[in-house]
This record gives sequence, C-alpha cells and structure tokens, in this order.
Amino acid sequence: MGLRTCRALAVANDGITLSDAQVAALEKKKHDDEACGEIETHHPGYLGSQDTFYVGNLKGVGRIYQQTFVDTYSKVAFAKLYTTKTPITAADVLNDRVLPYFEQYDLPMLRILTDRGTEYCGRVDHHDYQLYLAINDIDHTKTKAMSPQTNGICERFHKTILNEFYQITFRKKLYADMEELQKDLDEWIDYYNNERTHQGKMCCGRTPLETLIDGKSIWAEKNLAQI
Repeated sequence: MGLRTCRALAVANDGITLSDAQVAALEKKKHDDEACGEIETHHPGYLGSQDTFYVGNLKGVGRIYQQTFVDTYSKVAFAKLYTTKTPITAADVLNDRVLPYFEQYDLPMLRILTDRGTEYCGRVDHHDYQLYLAINDIDHTKTKAMSPQTNGICERFHKTILNEFYQITFRKKLYADMEELQKDLDEWIDYYNNERTHQGKMCCGRTPLETLIDGKSIWAEKNLAQI
C-alpha cells in the first residue's frame, strides 16, 4: 500500500492533525458535483469513471470484487481484484494503479465519477476514499440519484471484460487463488489498453494508449493557456 493511501488512513483512523491546506481541501470536497445527463470529457485525466464489479465466488477465497477505473477520454482502463468492497479498496486502486500511470505521462487526474455506493461516499473526514481524493486534489462527481446510467462508461467496460475475459478464462482454467486470477487479468488489461482498437468519437479506431498520447497535446495546450 502506497504512501498516500497510508497517509489517508492514518488521518482518518488515528486522528493525525491535518495541515491548513488539507483542511481546506476537505472543506472544498464537501461541495461535490452531481452528474446529470451526458458526461463531458475534454482530454485524458479530465474525468475518470470508477465502479465496483462483482466477479464471483472463488473456491477457498470467497467473494471477489473488481475495482474498475476507466479514463472517459482515452478509455484507458484499470482493474484490480479484492475480497471486499470498501472505501480503502476503492482508494487503493487509484494509489496503486491509476495515479502512478497518469503521473508517468505528466497528466493530472482532475475529477472522478462514481455512483453513490458506500465505498465511494460518506463523511469526508471519516471516509478513506473521500479523504484520498481530497488529499490528492481530485474532484468527486457522483451519479444522480436513481440514474446510474450516467456511469455508463464503466458499465460498457464491464460487459466487455465479462465477455472477452472472465467468461473465457473461467471456462479454460480453475483458479486456486486471487493472485493467479489477477495476473491473467493484468495481461488482458495490457492487451485492452495497448493493442485492442476502439471505436467512438475519441478513439476513432486507435488503441486507448494511442488516444491518451494523442490527447496529451490537448491537455498541454489548455495548461499553457491558463499560465
């Protein structure tokens, strides 16, 4: 578990005093947005979509949940398996997979869209996921109540990963532990991001990685314009 997640946990659970900047960030996060209708996305890192996907019951392990993250512009995706769906697992996938990936391309993550599940929503100062977003200055947008279709990007990805990975691999292989399944999942995600071409107005027949790299120039132009 990375430094930022550990720090968020320490603040949430051990009562460590927050700095003025962190207190200000927490106050800011009390006024999160609500997503209504079609989601706007302008460049890689502008808006990420995160959701929990129930994979199934693995013998000897129990229930397996997948934390899913998809960049709404490039469609670059991440998936990590857990035996629980909690705020700390929701934060862990960001800390372990998502933010390091975008940092290597010098792209900040500005906003994340989630549903209103308890792993994503709660009292900001006592909720590991909310606290993690605040410390990393990421805005939190939540789907409108009773309108989960606003998180349709994750829903479409879940259908794809079910059809192209899980249904196939579970027919071919019996998994003894979650680590073995995660290894095969990582290989499929690598294929999905780097080799599998996508349609749609952003990818236009490119892979997610190609779309991300091409879209980085848009972020650079916007960033320069703000300086």
